[in-house]
Amino acid sequence: MIRFDHVTFNYPDAPRPALIDVDLTVEEGTLCLVVGPTGVGKSTLLGAINGLVPRFTGGTLRGEVTVAGRSTRQHRLKEMADLVGVVGQDPAAGFTTETVEGELAYTMEQLGIESSVMRKRVEETLDVLGLAGLRQRRLRDLSGGEAQRVAIGSVLAASPRVLVLDEPTSALDPTAAEEVLAAITRLVHDLAITVVMAEHRLERVVQYADNVIHLASGGVATTGTPAEIMATSDVAPPVVQLARLVGWSPPPLSIRDARRSARELQLAPPPTVPQPISGDSALTASHLSVVFGEVVAVRSVEVELRSGSVTALMGRNGSGKTSLLWALQGSGRRRGGSVAINGRDPSDLGPGQARRLVGLVPQSPADLLYLETVADECRQADMESGADAGTCARLTHQIVGLLDPASHPADLSEGQKLGLVLAIQLTASPRVVLLDEPTRGLDYGAKRAVGSILERLAGEGRAVLVATHDVEFVAEVADRVLVMAQGEIVADGATADVIVASPAFAPQVARILAPGRWLTVGDVAAALGRSTA
Repeated sequence: MIRFDHVTFNYPDAPRPALIDVDLTVEEGTLCLVVGPTGVGKSTLLGAINGLVPRFTGGTLRGEVTVAGRSTRQHRLKEMADLVGVVGQDPAAGFTTETVEGELAYTMEQLGIESSVMRKRVEETLDVLGLAGLRQRRLRDLSGGEAQRVAIGSVLAASPRVLVLDEPTSALDPTAAEEVLAAITRLVHDLAITVVMAEHRLERVVQYADNVIHLASGGVATTGTPAEIMATSDVAPPVVQLARLVGWSPPPLSIRDARRSARELQLAPPPTVPQPISGDSALTASHLSVVFGEVVAVRSVEVELRSGSVTALMGRNGSGKTSLLWALQGSGRRRGGSVAINGRDPSDLGPGQARRLVGLVPQSPADLLYLETVADECRQADMESGADAGTCARLTHQIVGLLDPASHPADLSEGQKLGLVLAIQLTASPRVVLLDEPTRGLDYGAKRAVGSILERLAGEGRAVLVATHDVEFVAEVADRVLVMAQGEIVADGATADVIVASPAFAPQVARILAPGRWLTVGDVAAALGRSTA
């Protein structure tokens, strides 16, 4: 179905190719997973399938990409639209209409499909993706999982034979991710649609894949079955990491298969008494409420954060996590309530004073980067925070290593952008640090680096609050977990107490070794006296 014939691709002015001699075939009616470290070229590979790379991006492509015998070299993007449907990392950014039904019909209108055929396909798409009940819903009112399914449906309605998905679950809570993956696997198994999908959260998807393309640093691709690739891959979910630790071969890819193998493990039970979170009160929020029109996003929430701790804020998409973070930071909307940090409410202070109390890294760190170079961003942060010259640059180096001061922030990797924005916030030495989905778009190695940074901040006596859907990250770094639902805090406790028993938020190791309270591969390695390196 899809053929890469010795494809090499260079972006304009790039010092080395993003893809090197990629030679592979994706068979019809299969789910092909593309994996590899952050920034290795996965999105480039996906973009080459319909000719977006190089027709839109520029650059030089050698070799040939064909889909069902149609060459991207000889056919323009619109001539591939009926064959290949593409959904990017931010599906809502591509919406062009007001309602679900209108969005499903839009692509077909652009392709000139007859109205009678269009109506039939819209109905079929609503049924296949479980969207019939949302037919007249306004797009802006959809949850994250619903929006992702509508985005898939909008390209599926054109009856493509290939569906290309870039990080389809990265912004979704675990339940919404399962709904989207169920819809995707249904398309593969029931309609024989070929799906090529890049995803960092392999714990969610690898068990559904028929084959895997692994991209290594340097743009070299390797293909094989999921078990073959996962046995040696430099990115692997916890279930595979556990298999490597204890010597299971081939590695199991699902919780069910891993639990069968885990019967042989002899592990002493971990401590069951949670350690109390020490440290004085760093932030106290009282009766905090946030309202948007008729929607109550945060409902009279009471929160206390303690110095020296990392707290995770979890919950479904739309539960109020982001609204709560911005309300705590002081510049977000509030209907009522107050926040106290060192006896002062950041909402009552100017930006310069507020940033000395609390810093916030948003979901898209690039939103805070607006100057021409890294050096400019760092100098501006020093000036606005009243810090000594070079403070931000030093923090940036500590967090993400050496960056070229002349680099444009837009040219940085996602992990580097996150590190730079975090350094900018830390330049003012805030007592409280808030982060919104900091692991989105990051591979396992980059997430470990972020976790180490947060642990260091806590070690310095700061209070850290992280809003995230990433249950594996929470298991690694959080001392405490808050769970939000419909704007309220519905659970608050030590990490193991909150997530082990949760069907939605339990990490893979906890599911495999239940009813034990193990959270991470590192916990198991410590019990066995082994190293995870």
